Amino acid sequence: MSVDTLLYWIGMAAVAVAALTGVLDAGRKQMDLIGALLVAVATALGGGTVRDLLLDRNVFWVVDQTYLMAALGAGLLTFFAIRRRDIPPRWFLFPDAVGLALFTVFGTQAALQWHTPWLVASLMGVITGVIGGVLRDILCNDVPSVFLKGELYASAAWVGALVLILLQEFGIGPLTAAWAAMATVLAIRLLALRFRLTLPALGPRP
Repeated sequence: MSVDTLLYWIGMAAVAVAALTGVLDAGRKQMDLIGALLVAVATALGGGTVRDLLLDRNVFWVVDQTYLMAALGAGLLTFFAIRRRDIPPRWFLFPDAVGLALFTVFGTQAALQWHTPWLVASLMGVITGVIGGVLRDILCNDVPSVFLKGELYASAAWVGALVLILLQEFGIGPLTAAWAAMATVLAIRLLALRFRLTLPALGPRP
């Protein structure tokens, strides 16, 4: 499998999963179809859009509208699947972690193909992974979870991005490196949720 094909399908999967999480979050706010789809699209495409603008690339979903269609399709399917059901909040956490892992690899690899330095590429992976969630939380009238003291999120994406870069630097193929990086992000995020792992946070001075 070529790197371009790998990147395409990782991106498509990331968009679909992120759109699903957007609709799940919109469901908590009892949004109508249009509102839920707007949240889905912002969640699915927001991080990659910011990445491409920062890298001065053509925005990925403008170049290939299949990404937009995937976001809308996943959003529609999720909306009609859950609209008559009470969705436990914990159902949101696993697909959100999967989306974070997919988007981290998608963003990092895209930046590497654009010949950015390794540190920039790792940050592009983090941006691609978390910005969609920030937009989702803002549109749902919540404080973005990435800014709150909570279980490891952006740091999980950063570690995964660095794993991807390091493995490829040592000659590991892009497919193996991508799977390892996604597994790293997913493992860190799920372990953080399970064991309440957090980074040090600022607090009131004594």
